[in-house]
Amino acid sequence: MNPLDCRNQRARPTPLRIMTYNVHRCVGADGRADPRRIAEVIAACQPDMVALQELDVGRHRTGGIDQAHAIAHSLGMSVHFNPALQVEEELYGDAILTALPMRLVKAGPLPGSVGFEPRAALWAAVEANGTEIQIINTHLGLPAYERMAQAKTLLGQNWLGHPDCRDPVILLGDFNVRRQSVAYRMFTGRLRDAQLVLHKRARRTFPARMPMLRIDHIFCSRSVDVLGVEVPRSRLVRTASDHLPLVMDFRVIEHERARVSAATETALVSVGPSGQKSAKS
Repeated sequence: MNPLDCRNQRARPTPLRIMTYNVHRCVGADGRADPRRIAEVIAACQPDMVALQELDVGRHRTGGIDQAHAIAHSLGMSVHFNPALQVEEELYGDAILTALPMRLVKAGPLPGSVGFEPRAALWAAVEANGTEIQIINTHLGLPAYERMAQAKTLLGQNWLGHPDCRDPVILLGDFNVRRQSVAYRMFTGRLRDAQLVLHKRARRTFPARMPMLRIDHIFCSRSVDVLGVEVPRSRLVRTASDHLPLVMDFRVIEHERARVSAATETALVSVGPSGQKSAKS
């Protein structure tokens, strides 16, 4: 075999798939709580890693089921669940699932305010293709001032700014932010919006029946080579939750290639079609 071919194979590890999905307590458009249906949606997408938001664990309103573990069991995956809200024995929050080796790094609350739903974030490290990928799952608040405070916290030294949160990094979840928002621009100042890496027009995710808003996002660091982004829209998907899932295919590339990719992107932005350098906006 040509040595160059061997080098290319080492530089191109097996593609991976990650998914973020707000499951709305597993309550679908028909008003029925059904974790098995959510598991069916996830299984059809065949992800390696899954970030879920709005899970009920032991809550009377959804039959007392531990939705996080029920879904994980159906998929043959391990799970880390983090409650953003606890009322006595009833829990409500977010989870990361995978069949790959995973360790919990951090789970904790985000800034909030009285009268609004508490928010949190969950950070796990997943090992794939010999590399540890830092994955942070979150669900941000509804008021803009809350989201800005939560974004500042996530970008700070305890989360994305922590020394252990090193490339490759994927931040994903339901951010309740649109592209024009301050919080969105805060995140894209540090990470790339996966949908916009490949598509000028990104796909909307909410509400599931007739998507009008793009509030579910996947943000990633430079060494995450985005290969494809999808928003499944089958009849089952449109019924299972009030959000559509967002799925990204990717590879982790070597740091040197990541630096070259970053330099190339910068050059493409700063050089116009005539070869003249354009002014930065």
